[in-house]
Amino acid sequence: MNPAQHSAAVASETARFVATVKAADLATPVPSCPGWTLADLTQHTGHVHRWFTELLRRRIQQPPTSRDVDLRLPEQPDGYPDWLAESAANAAEVFAATDLDAPMWAWGLDQHARFWVRRMLFETLVHRADAELALGLSPHIDRGLAVDGIGEFLTNLPFASLFAPLTAELRGPDRTIRFRCTDADVDWLVGLRPDGFGLIADHVETRTADATIQGTAAELLLLLYGRLDHESHAFQLVGDPDLLAHWFTHSAF
Repeated sequence: MNPAQHSAAVASETARFVATVKAADLATPVPSCPGWTLADLTQHTGHVHRWFTELLRRRIQQPPTSRDVDLRLPEQPDGYPDWLAESAANAAEVFAATDLDAPMWAWGLDQHARFWVRRMLFETLVHRADAELALGLSPHIDRGLAVDGIGEFLTNLPFASLFAPLTAELRGPDRTIRFRCTDADVDWLVGLRPDGFGLIADHVETRTADATIQGTAAELLLLLYGRLDHESHAFQLVGDPDLLAHWFTHSAF
């Protein structure tokens, strides 16, 4: 997917999120985000939109020293869905006015403005799924979007230790884990080394990983974000179960 597609998907995912929570009781607990209600989830997602939008507007070139941003949050939670929709509309205006291929600081691998659009997309998508799960709905995630999200997650996770400190424990004596889609001809091989971990690029397809987990693209995306259990019947596991347990214990994002 390209930045224009990511921008369009932010708008569509936000619209789905807003439609879901607008018809719901915002006091509903969100089990996949312990301690949060739908109101908290909506506020958090809008905060992410407005913060990332401000970073893009300023085109920052170094880590910000403050995360203060004018949220313009409604006084009552029942205004949060429309406020979230407004957050996405503001973001769309900034996307359109920004060269998304321009160099820019980002906490992940891609040091360009487009990083923030893609990150906003998957923050929104996963929290849209959280809202649906909280209401007993089964989230539908487009396969192509899920594939892109898996790649984005695995590419950036090695850089996330500042806010995901357990990732510092993802080490190993040259061990490998393969994530394989059962509904798309794509997989990702992650290597755990004594000094760190990361995707192994241009890997040989026939190489046997120490552990492999297979599922649909949507299931794998939700799994990586901790919304599904790797031991559920949705997944096929092959290889070292302890290695997989180590990964999922320490890769919380």
